[in-house]
Amino acid sequence: MLTHIHPKLPMRNKQATREFYVGKLGFRVVGNRDYDGYLMVEKDHIELHFFEYNELDPKENYGQVYLRTNDIDKLYAWLLEHNVAIHPNGKLETKPWGQKEFALLDPDNNLLTFGQSDLLP
Repeated sequence: MLTHIHPKLPMRNKQATREFYVGKLGFRVVGNRDYDGYLMVEKDHIELHFFEYNELDPKENYGQVYLRTNDIDKLYAWLLEHNVAIHPNGKLETKPWGQKEFALLDPDNNLLTFGQSDLLP
């Protein structure tokens, strides 16, 4: 019965969030209307939603989302080519649990972890 998931993450500044996801990560804005305090972006069938939270302290934000990919090496290289900062503790590596992963932080400290498993198709 479930068909999709669209994580909702906090943002302090809609324009900064839009510039990061669209300008740096290659997402596009979706929806046929621009809502105050709300943003929806999409890339390769992955949709993320953001709600405005002006009082958000990025140092206390634990927003996280795990995104699976089928070509992590290509994605990682593309992000590096486009000067996207990779989390200092999130460089591309194969984890003990069999996932090849890397991570980055958005302007509000939402953690985006990208992963690919050699065990999954």
